[in-house]
Amino acid sequence: MALQLMKLLISASTTTTVVPTSTRFFNVTSAETAAGATLSIDAASFFQDDGTAVTTLPTLATNNSYINVYINGVLQMEGLSTYTPGATAVGSLAIDVPAGGDPILSGTGIVLEVMNYAPASTTTVAT
Repeated sequence: MALQLMKLLISASTTTTVVPTSTRFFNVTSAETAAGATLSIDAASFFQDDGTAVTTLPTLATNNSYINVYINGVLQMEGLSTYTPGATAVGSLAIDVPAGGDPILSGTGIVLEVMNYAPASTTTVAT
């Protein structure tokens, strides 16, 4: 009899689900932020979709999250803002206004959108 390669015959199927959680925070600036300056917004200065005050900005899930920052409804470039999760006096959004550009005027709407994903996988092995 000839030599044969002996191996296991196994089949498997994997089901993956991804559950997104989008949270939006709103702020209306109370003073102008000049070009070259940084607008820093504390967690307590934001309000939620239902108008209630924010007490904590959520933690970003490692490798499964991102933020979007909108100024007057316009999505901003990623490198202009720094997000720090946490409660009042810790959690904040800092927006660097480029030098030589336009200021952020008083009364400007700022929207912070935090996206977190919770992926889960289940593998079933049949022999």
